[in-house]
Amino acid sequence: MKPSRNLLLGLCSMLALGFLYYSSGRISLRGWSHKSLYDKQGFLVKLESNLPLELLYKYDNLSEGACKPGFAAAKMTAIYPKFNKLAPIFLDPNYKRFSKIGDYSPPFGVKSHERIIDILLAATKKYGLGEELDSLSCKTCIIVGNGGILVNKSLGQRIDEFDVVIRLNEAPVKGFEKDVGSKTTMRITYPEGAIQRMERYEAQSLFVLSAFKAQDFNWLRHMVFNQRLIPGGKHSTDGFWKSVAKQVPREPSDMRILNPYFIQEASFKLIGLPHNNGQMGRGNIPTLGAVAITMALHNCDEVSVVGFGYNMSTPYAPLHYYEKIRMSAIKESWTHNISKEKEFLMKLVRAGVIQDMTNGICSAGC
Repeated sequence: MKPSRNLLLGLCSMLALGFLYYSSGRISLRGWSHKSLYDKQGFLVKLESNLPLELLYKYDNLSEGACKPGFAAAKMTAIYPKFNKLAPIFLDPNYKRFSKIGDYSPPFGVKSHERIIDILLAATKKYGLGEELDSLSCKTCIIVGNGGILVNKSLGQRIDEFDVVIRLNEAPVKGFEKDVGSKTTMRITYPEGAIQRMERYEAQSLFVLSAFKAQDFNWLRHMVFNQRLIPGGKHSTDGFWKSVAKQVPREPSDMRILNPYFIQEASFKLIGLPHNNGQMGRGNIPTLGAVAITMALHNCDEVSVVGFGYNMSTPYAPLHYYEKIRMSAIKESWTHNISKEKEFLMKLVRAGVIQDMTNGICSAGC
């Protein structure tokens, strides 16, 4: 007996509903499974320092100690698939091609400051690390933090072996060479952090501004054109939260502007600090060390750090390697979120993206 038309329609409907239910379950399960692999910033939840198979084949045959081309970016991409290496260290005359920095005001971009940046770039005329370093097919870089953990480590000679040595703010070199080395490729700073005693500047290095506010570009203009800063005058020091350098003993050709994209990426993407409509606000500014590491991941083949990490369980330990202030002097920062930033840095160390030569980032374990 032939099944009735209504019965056939009913069977077809049930099959269709069953298929949709099954498919939706598969899709939902797949989506849930995919999301569980990554944290909310987009990093793999399960981080391993072992090289993925494709990287093992690429780097396994290199001689011991040889620079590994593209290593830091490859490992970063393995744990953070959204990583994109297309971000140069310094602003150059074509910086407007990076629309992401044009959408934000300082510190996350250049919006409304294009005119003064154009003036500065026309005066400095150089926008790279220098002919010798720019021509290297593989660059090793180290960011020297200012932490007291460097004291008596005798790492100076090892630090000087890196192609690019990056120092931060006013941390001195002279008198501390045994622990921090003597070589400086670039010193990244902002006006309040810049060296104020002329004799403490290295004989050769790039002076790099990381601009956090509008006044910082004006300050750099005074440095580039050797104009005096007079409190309350035309060339004022007003608007800074503490005293600033009145002079930088560098030629304009040795001055650079750090690409603000690294502040933006470190804050909003990698660390996950509050967006605050793209404005500087409470707890959404990465430290200069985190910014420098972010920059190095884009522009160096191998990245190491020293002098990073605060250990609050040792309140009497030196906070910085060059002064007697103790760890207990650290107060909660209005602009930084040290705990979230440490989570980010621990991911990089745990996965072997960066090498921490003083083991300060994972002092309490990773």
